[in-house]
Amino acid sequence: MARRTNYGFEKRQRELEKKKKKEAKREAKRLLKEAAAAGDVEGTDVDGAVETDADEETDSEIEPEES
Repeated sequence: MARRTNYGFEKRQRELEKKKKKEAKREAKRLLKEAAAAGDVEGTDVDGAVETDADEETDSEIEPEES
């Protein structure tokens, strides 16, 4: 006879992983805001959002697909 799956345990593990991930994101945001307030970070918006290379991509850089 096969063992029954402990769904409660699996759910709790998923919740803990989500909590860790959320806390890590919150900490990274906090550090970024502190650095932006101190003027240490370049390339940030007023809100503290970091500009990436993907944000700067224009239509001229994207080549259309040829049929």
